[in-house]
Amino acid sequence: MAVRSEASHKAILEATMELLDPDSGEGISVQKLSIERIARVAGVSKTTIYRWWPSKVAVVIDSFVASHIARTPVRDDLPGLEALREHMGALVETYATHEGRLISQLIAECQHDQSAMKEFKERFWHNRRAAAVSIIRRAQEEGDIWSELDSVGVADLIYAPIYFRLLFQSGPLERAWSDRVLDIALTGLTPREAA
Repeated sequence: MAVRSEASHKAILEATMELLDPDSGEGISVQKLSIERIARVAGVSKTTIYRWWPSKVAVVIDSFVASHIARTPVRDDLPGLEALREHMGALVETYATHEGRLISQLIAECQHDQSAMKEFKERFWHNRRAAAVSIIRRAQEEGDIWSELDSVGVADLIYAPIYFRLLFQSGPLERAWSDRVLDIALTGLTPREAA
């Protein structure tokens, strides 16, 4: 039974991403996606889906997270500042694909649905923000970012331009650009020698 449950769970996540992927031939929006359609493609009942997820948005978020975490790892085998640069670069490269369009749709969906916003924060945002903050704290401990600065505030400062560019489509999401964003931030964040 556990094997069947795991197989069903995986099939639901994969079916959801397939339905939302424009390269799959389906490419429907989050708004047009339905639990019925996910169930049909996954080969499960709607009841099976509702056993694990309270809503369509929760299914989409978990499907997205499974793919997203694999594509944007938080490296602990690198110095903090290098890991931060690597993470930001992987994030913009991921958001330059259909996953960027998907996260934009999820954010839009959350603007008028407070339960969707709660799901988004609990299932995605809090954990990914904590991962970014952990890299920044490591860079602070290593002396590459001022230790006196609030690490959450630093995360907001350097990651906000990525989400701004993603949502407003104000330019390409490229690693060279994210490197420049970090370099600009570091100009004001790097410890200075005492006079």
